[in-house]
Amino acid sequence: MEAQQIERAVGEVVRCRLAGRRLAKLAGIDSEEAGYAVQRRANLELAKRLGPVAGHKIGGTASAMRAMLGWSQPVAGEVFRSTVQRSPGSFAFDTFLRPGIETEIAVRLGRDLPAADAPFDRAAVAAAVAEVFPAIEIVDDRYEDYRSAGAATVIADNAFHGASVLGRPAAGWRELDLAALEARTWIDGVLVAEARSDALMGHPFEALVWLANRRAALGLGLAAGSFVSLGTVTPVQWLAGPAHARIAIEGLGEVVVRLA
Repeated sequence: MEAQQIERAVGEVVRCRLAGRRLAKLAGIDSEEAGYAVQRRANLELAKRLGPVAGHKIGGTASAMRAMLGWSQPVAGEVFRSTVQRSPGSFAFDTFLRPGIETEIAVRLGRDLPAADAPFDRAAVAAAVAEVFPAIEIVDDRYEDYRSAGAATVIADNAFHGASVLGRPAAGWRELDLAALEARTWIDGVLVAEARSDALMGHPFEALVWLANRRAALGLGLAAGSFVSLGTVTPVQWLAGPAHARIAIEGLGEVVVRLA
């Protein structure tokens, strides 16, 4: 792959994100590795405006989402500090091009997961988790056509991430069966989706295993203090206009956000 293709793609990702323009399929960026290379370079530039990377998100941890998007495996993105709020959250609807609500389980790491320690298993990543909490990810369909754009372009643009709203850390999470938690999503007071947490690759921590190993393959680790949003349990709920969203995950709590 030519360095010029990477540079052109980086410039396009940064320009579109900061200008609120839709991103077309990136020319010459056809593999996931190329997408992650663009993501790393673009995020260095975006961090100058959006703040440092505070966390990570995983897209496509549910098989139904991967099938909808045509992906063979999940994808990872990074989260900028200025896009993160604590519940209750509030954003301007017009901040986004086509926002959607995702009902997520998130963790905060209490210790590093360095690339040198890979491969990781569930026991290894569980030992690094300090907190577990519910979260809303506001995804943003910033693409001319996400289905035809392909995984590499979506990866380059941090995999739909728009914003995150984080709930309170759950007490006693180590006593919960994290693979059997009921999750529910309400939009404007109407229950619109229900699912169970084993939608996340069979167990939420399996999603964290995937991320730690995927980043290790790219020569990257996960840092203590950062958070990871592990993917949506219920299907994404696209919003046609301003709305109030609430999610609840059994044993973990609730998160609310208003897009006005």
